[in-house]
Amino acid sequence: MSVVLPPLDPRITWSIQVLDATAEPGSAAPVLAEHTPTQVCRTASVGKLFLLVEVANRLQDGRLASDQRIEIPDELRVEDSGLLYRMSDQRLTVVDAALLVGAVSDNLATNALAHLVGMDAVHAVARELGYQHTQMLDYIRNERTPEVPWTTSFGCAAELADLIRRLGEGSAPEHPGAELLSDPVRSRVLTWLAADTDTSMLADSFLLDPLAHVGPEYQQMVLHHKTGSIDTARIEVGHLAGPAGRVAYAVAANWADGTDLRAAAVDTMRAIGEQIRHHVTGLAREDAGLS
Repeated sequence: MSVVLPPLDPRITWSIQVLDATAEPGSAAPVLAEHTPTQVCRTASVGKLFLLVEVANRLQDGRLASDQRIEIPDELRVEDSGLLYRMSDQRLTVVDAALLVGAVSDNLATNALAHLVGMDAVHAVARELGYQHTQMLDYIRNERTPEVPWTTSFGCAAELADLIRRLGEGSAPEHPGAELLSDPVRSRVLTWLAADTDTSMLADSFLLDPLAHVGPEYQQMVLHHKTGSIDTARIEVGHLAGPAGRVAYAVAANWADGTDLRAAAVDTMRAIGEQIRHHVTGLAREDAGLS
């Protein structure tokens, strides 16, 4: 069963890859669908995946303690995405801050964790995993001036689909940076991603409960994913497992400043999501009772 991409709006720059995740780790995953998968796009919050991998590794080897409290430098205080900036007590533990990043893409928690581990270490994760065109480049900023990096994160679908596949399925020992994605590390990161409440893009077609899909839910699907949204982009990267298969996917949509193509982008992403849902379940939407 293949995944058929819908017509793609030519006003949008797309980077898309959908992989069959059932292939053995280390082997080439069959490509179910793709469109310009090496096209580099702005990826908004999706680069936070590299931060979560670094935090999980430090928790695993003891460089960070689970009950260690984060600190938030005044110069890195931001609002917008997340909940921490609205909380009266912001002295969270490292693990709770990471959970906020996974669940609500919390910008303030992101900056606190990135400050704690160092942005250079976050950069190193992407390089050690073998990715040349995908990176969390900078902290979240209230304003992106010429003096700071041009974007928070960037990447291409081919590398992001590979990353989420490795998180979901594991890495072969010969894989670049395999030691960074040990089973305990993967388990931590997947726990955080399972709490992601943003099902507004591809995941909208999976019909999962947005606030409660940690375990098998509609049609016995299990989702681990990360999204990113800015004024000129929508991105989703995910690993979806169902009774008929498992898929790793990355879909990035960028458009020019001064336009707003989010409706076209999200409608297309939902159409791709419906194809993925059918692939991993083998069921029509009305067949939920048969699963």
